[in-house]
Amino acid sequence: MTLKISIITISFNQAAFLERAIRSVTDQAYEELEYIVVDPGSTDGSRDIIERNRARISACNLEPDKGPADGLNKGFALSSGEILGYVNADDALLPGALAYVADFFEKNPDVDVLAGGIRITDADDRPSVRGRAADLFDLRAYAAGVCTVTQQATFFRRRAYEAAGGFNEKNRVCWDGELLVDMALKGMRFARTDRTLADFRLYGANITGSKGYLDKLARERARMNEKIQAHGIPLASGVALKLWRLAYKFNVFRHIRYLRTR
Repeated sequence: MTLKISIITISFNQAAFLERAIRSVTDQAYEELEYIVVDPGSTDGSRDIIERNRARISACNLEPDKGPADGLNKGFALSSGEILGYVNADDALLPGALAYVADFFEKNPDVDVLAGGIRITDADDRPSVRGRAADLFDLRAYAAGVCTVTQQATFFRRRAYEAAGGFNEKNRVCWDGELLVDMALKGMRFARTDRTLADFRLYGANITGSKGYLDKLARERARMNEKIQAHGIPLASGVALKLWRLAYKFNVFRHIRYLRTR
């Protein structure tokens, strides 16, 4: 049995990168693919790109939304796949990613969430020397800031998304991380792979590289840590936390994995 995979792309004024994102999904040559694009009102030509590729897109939501998390919830509400994932308009899937994901989930029916590796690219698609390999998601490690899981290369079963209640629409900076936290708090089972599944584009204009983003991220992470602690999960602090972070920062094996993921 071939698993149906639903991929969502949220797009807002990312015309410079959007076509590559769309093509990276529609060129996967994966038969049971459902692809949904959400654009709440781009004015930079993105709508023309979407229309040009409309025959290869399963559905579109072009209504205004309350932000990225709301847009993703609207997109997933239109989906019907058993396996779900999402690719931002300035990122991309790598060839063969969906076939690999489907095969992994078919062979591991007890796994709810799979996290893979990413290449890091710039605005001109030039890859960095190092990528990012995923860690096995763990709530205590995530709260301590020593758990790397990247959204572009993370896929999950519908049951996990529904158990978590979807994305927190009030979270405007790390809605992806909070979804994983909520899935873990609901008892979902995680796995990781060193297979590189996606490109993450890091450049000056995206929110991930801005100071304002980092300040907001710190506030949201503090709130999420309180949520984790409220479920009876003890969090590291003081000297133990500093040592854990140092050990993670200088973990040679982790850096070797990063060098292999590009």
